[in-house]
Amino acid sequence: MDRFSGKTIIITGAGSGIGAAAARRFGQEGARVVLVGRTREKLDKVADDIPGAQVIAADVGTEDGVRAIVDGTIEAFGGIDVLVNNAGVAEPARMEDTERDAWDKTLRINLTGVYLMTQAAWPHLKKSGGNVVMTSSVSGMGGDWGMLAYNASKGGVSNFVKALALEADQSGVRVNAVAPSATVTDMASGLVENDTLYGKFKERIPLGRAADPEEVGDVIAFLASHDARFVNGVILPVDGGLSASNGQPPLG
Repeated sequence: MDRFSGKTIIITGAGSGIGAAAARRFGQEGARVVLVGRTREKLDKVADDIPGAQVIAADVGTEDGVRAIVDGTIEAFGGIDVLVNNAGVAEPARMEDTERDAWDKTLRINLTGVYLMTQAAWPHLKKSGGNVVMTSSVSGMGGDWGMLAYNASKGGVSNFVKALALEADQSGVRVNAVAPSATVTDMASGLVENDTLYGKFKERIPLGRAADPEEVGDVIAFLASHDARFVNGVILPVDGGLSASNGQPPLG
C-alpha cells in the first residue's frame, strides 16, 4: 500500500517498541518520517530501515525540545500531516512509595508532552487537514495495581483525546488513540521476562499472549490513514480482547 505517499509524519518515542514499529509501517507506505526521541543512537538504528527518515533527538516534555521538533520538521519537509504522540515512561509504585520526582517525570513526558507537541503542531495540522494519533493504554481505561502515576497520565491522555476531538468542526483535525495492553517492548521487559507474571497476563488476554509492537503500529497507521477518515475521538483497544472481559476469572 501507498497510503502516506508525500505525507509527513512525526513519531515521538520512535527509538524502540511501538514507535519504531509505527515508523517502519509509515515508511513502508511512502511517508516522510520524522523520528523523535531522547537517544539519537536508537533513532539512527530505526532510521536505517526507513529511506529519507529525519532524526530529531529532543525531549517532548520541554518547550525547547518541542520547538526543535516542530521547527526541524517544517524546515525539512514544509508541513505536518500526522502527529503520533507515542513517547512514554512508566515508574511502577503504590501511593506510599510514589516519589514526587517520579510522579512529575511521568506526567511531564506522558501527558504534558502530549499537550506541548499537539499544541505546537496544531497550526500545521489544521493547514494540512491532518490528524493526531496518541498512544494511550488500557491503563488509561482502568486501574492497575501499583501503577498510580502511569494510570493518571494515561487516563489524562485518553480524555485529552476525547476533549480535543470535539474541536474537529472548527479545526478539521481528527484525534484518536490506541490503547494497547501488554506489548513486547523494552518498557515491558520486566513483565514478559517474568514467567509467573506474564503467565497471569496471558490468562487474562483471550488471544493468550502479549502484542508485538508491529500489531499496535499497524493500528496507528490505520487511524492516521484516509481509511479512518470518519473516525474521531476514539480510544481503540489493541489488547487481544482483554477489555471484553468483565473481570471474572474463567470457569474452566
